[in-house]
Amino acid sequence: MRKLLAILFFAVSLTPAAYATSGPGCLIVTNVAEDDALNMRSRPSASSRIVDQLVPGQHGIIHLDAPCRPLSSPWPQRWCRVSHYNAEIVTHGWVKARYVRDSDCP
Repeated sequence: MRKLLAILFFAVSLTPAAYATSGPGCLIVTNVAEDDALNMRSRPSASSRIVDQLVPGQHGIIHLDAPCRPLSSPWPQRWCRVSHYNAEIVTHGWVKARYVRDSDCP
């Protein structure tokens, strides 16, 4: 019995955490042409690796994971840590604040 419980505990610990994606805390892409995409970066820098591309009106849920930073900078110059939920794929990265705006999560 203990062995079975240990196996179940181990299996549950490998299951990814569920993220809340309803209510406030989501973003939508803005200030990007319809035929273009917002690049999601691996780090808060325009020279860092692109990990995802967010097409205006065609992206999944973009969840704001933490306050955009640095707080001392004007909003357009800040970087925002986000998670992009698109069907079964979840990508984590950074987007420039000037290209997103607040939205309720579905």
